Amino acid sequence: MKIFSDSFSSIEKGLNYSALKQKTIANNIANADTPNYKSKDVSFKKVFDETLANELAAYRTDSRHFSFRSNESDPAVVTSRDLSFNQNGNSVDIDKEMSNLATNQIYYNALTDRMSGKFNSLTNVIKGGR
Repeated sequence: MKIFSDSFSSIEKGLNYSALKQKTIANNIANADTPNYKSKDVSFKKVFDETLANELAAYRTDSRHFSFRSNESDPAVVTSRDLSFNQNGNSVDIDKEMSNLATNQIYYNALTDRMSGKFNSLTNVIKGGR
């Protein structure tokens, strides 16, 4: 019998992604005036593909069929090298970064609320519904 579902690990991965994105955005904002600094972003596609590969299970009738499992890997921080918004070669758009910061905060709050709800449900089960 499986007591904990995979949702805890999925929420944990989402929180790790959000924390890395927060650090990356903060680093971009801190370097907004640094000459030749190129803004960075966290690759969501890599995290999404990893999560999908770990969540999906497939029945393989032949060993030559593709496996749905992938190797564990961390989210990738990608540097944007083709953009330059300022005359000093800096590619940080402060308005975009502040918007990304607010979006990431909402995402993080949603994940923490979901995790809190999971723990409250677990506490309710342990107490016998009282």
